[in-house]
Amino acid sequence: MRILFIHNNFPAQYRHIAAALAKDPKHQVGFLTQSKTGDIPGVTKVLFEPTRKAHESTHTYVKLFENAVLEAQAVVRVLQQLQNKGFVPDLICAHTGWGCGMFVKDVFPNTPLLLYCEWYSQSGGGDFDFDPRQMPALDAVLRYRASNAAMLVDLTACDTGIAPTEWQKSRFPNDFQHKIDVLHDGIDTQYFQPQTAAKLKLPHLDLTQADEIVTYVARGMDSYRGFPQFIEALARLQKQRPQCHAVIVADDRIAYGNKPPEGDSWKTYMLAKTPLDKERVHFTGSLPYGLYKQVLQASSVHVYLTKPFVLSWSFLEAMACGCLMVASDTAPVREVLEAGRNGLLVDFFDSQGLAEKIAQALSLNAEESIRLRQNARHTVESDYALSRLLPKQLALCQKLAAAGLA
Repeated sequence: MRILFIHNNFPAQYRHIAAALAKDPKHQVGFLTQSKTGDIPGVTKVLFEPTRKAHESTHTYVKLFENAVLEAQAVVRVLQQLQNKGFVPDLICAHTGWGCGMFVKDVFPNTPLLLYCEWYSQSGGGDFDFDPRQMPALDAVLRYRASNAAMLVDLTACDTGIAPTEWQKSRFPNDFQHKIDVLHDGIDTQYFQPQTAAKLKLPHLDLTQADEIVTYVARGMDSYRGFPQFIEALARLQKQRPQCHAVIVADDRIAYGNKPPEGDSWKTYMLAKTPLDKERVHFTGSLPYGLYKQVLQASSVHVYLTKPFVLSWSFLEAMACGCLMVASDTAPVREVLEAGRNGLLVDFFDSQGLAEKIAQALSLNAEESIRLRQNARHTVESDYALSRLLPKQLALCQKLAAAGLA
């Protein structure tokens, strides 16, 4: 089978499936991307790059679409080069929304197109209007609706789509949901697993003597993942638990959402306004997988907060490591976590309630803590384990490729 993956980043959601296919010499695996870093044995990486960005004079509602078209053109140029060399894929897998999959069916009309459907922007019932204190203006609503233009072109052209969770699928228009199956990328539960009595020692952080470690993981420090509420909760928690340390694995950047009321950094803004014992708050930045896993394994309580948005890999990886979870009572979380069975839930906006819930988790007796931790891991092993989902992903690829006419 000749299979081509297309994604701005590398390897992103295709890490496991691309590697698995590449191990079989019967397959030819290519990967079109803008990322110059990283490689997978057996995967031929080909770079594409748009010739420019959207023009400054372009209407603000249309800039994302113009960028998507420019990206789609860059992909087409590479596809034509591959076609001229005699490479005709049996299956193309592309991430939807940025433009990289928009025109692939125009170059390879007989090749099935499998879209990764991560997020469709709706102005109601999700992330956009979640905070009642910051209801969006009409102009923002219109811009948000228009941002789906490239994705709608993708959805019209594709043969099949996959969404990682039921919640994420539900955000797509009803007219297209029949095309989308729910199939998560998969969590490597052999790698992410509990380690009894684990202690935390990183190159520049030794917490081997700490009895209570509260952990928080995100790509950045922003309002979408509840960073402001977490910092406010820490201030309360530190007064109740004088021996408690917090480890924050995130870069000082905004991955999603708006800037703080002052400045460009939520970290700077929150630390300036929140009284903390900074000797017990440790910012590690992003970490290599091995060190990141050690943080999860040594966690006393892991906090995961999110608006109704894309569910993070880190949430499931923490559960796979048997973390004692305190998470936001929001739709993507509730699909996985049931309060009192495999973790604890808290109102996303309630920083006082979050502090109380973390303190409650830290005070659980050993039997109850173990029960919640074991159930958390069992949930991931049952429903999200890579060992269960990768065969389904491979079977889907084989089925689609066999149905094509390439």
